[in-house]
Order: sequence, then structure tokens, then C-alpha cells
Amino acid sequence: QVQLVESGGGLVQAGGSLRLSCVASPSTFRFNTMGWYRQAPGKQRELVAGITSGGITNYAESGKGRFTISRDNAKNTVYLQMNSLKPEDTAVYYCNAGAYGTSYWGKGTLVTVSS
Repeated sequence: QVQLVESGGGLVQAGGSLRLSCVASPSTFRFNTMGWYRQAPGKQRELVAGITSGGITNYAESGKGRFTISRDNAKNTVYLQMNSLKPEDTAVYYCNAGAYGTSYWGKGTLVTVSS
């Protein structure tokens, strides 16, 4: 059974940084794409950043220049480095991974940015 487990969320002041991690299991399962989405209260879930197995990345405009996505294929792990955080970045951040036409989701990790 595929599982995605996020970690690294928390409370940070505006201007601060956080690094989110998502470990996918089983370790032998290979995902074509991995990425991060977020959902703020009262809003729809939106893409933050994605990365292919070959390392091609894409970012939402809101995170360009501040967020960096990376992955370690050997560890089946995807990371999201978030710098210069803003209060509007406050949301539950979800890990997503896709393989063989199926999309998998983690349970989310809360990021709260105080002003």
C-alpha cells in the first residue's frame, strides 16, 4: 500500500524558512511525479511545486524565487524548501505523488506564518 508521510511543518515568523519533507513508501515504488499542494482555510487546494523523476520542476507564481522543490529518488523523498515566508503562505501542505495513472496524497502538514 502506497503511503506518503509529510513532516517539517510548524509555526514560523514572516520572513522565516521551513523545509518540508515527504517520504513515500514502499521504497521500491517509483513515482513519475512528486509535488506539493496547499490548502488555506476557505480556499481550494492549489499546486505549490512539482518535480518529475528526471528533475524537471514547475512552480506556482506565488512561490517562484522563494520555494525550491527537490527530490531524492533513492530515498523516495521529496522536499520543499520555503524561504521568505509570508502570512499568506499559511496553509496545510500536502504531498502528492503520481505513478501509473494514479495520484496519491499524504495527510498534510500545517504551516503557519505569523506576521
